[in-house]
Amino acid sequence: MRKMGEEKKIPRGIPSSESLYFPAHNAEEFKAFQDGSENLTKNLWRMEDVVNVVFSKKFQPTYHETAIKFLQALSAKPHMDGAEIGKFVSENNVSKATFYNRVLPRLRRVGMIKVERETIVAVESKRKFRPMRISLSKTFGNCFSKIGDSWLAVVDEARTKK
Repeated sequence: MRKMGEEKKIPRGIPSSESLYFPAHNAEEFKAFQDGSENLTKNLWRMEDVVNVVFSKKFQPTYHETAIKFLQALSAKPHMDGAEIGKFVSENNVSKATFYNRVLPRLRRVGMIKVERETIVAVESKRKFRPMRISLSKTFGNCFSKIGDSWLAVVDEARTKK
């Protein structure tokens, strides 16, 4: 507990819940994305390669595998509701704590999934409940496209000054 007048200490580094995994651009696990002249290649990364940026296969193998299985199941449908998500968790022997406390919140936070809730009031009991509905989201891709496009503009501008 802090004493009166004592400053709050800032922890060192970025909290792991707010960080992404980015190995060196020439690392073997980073799939080729450009040629020797820095031109983009046409190949696309698989879902596993993209998820590796959010949950490193090397450092978070359980979260990585869980996220891949869930995103593959979700990509087969337009959305999943709470019952379908519960079924996924039980059928895949995924820890509820791991899924609901680690994987799902992070996928939402980085913008890979969209979680929508609807408030329903049961007439007979007047009890409110908020069923969850999850779908894939483009926010993650849009964010990285914006970052990438902005950086390319910075580099292009710097190179034209030469």
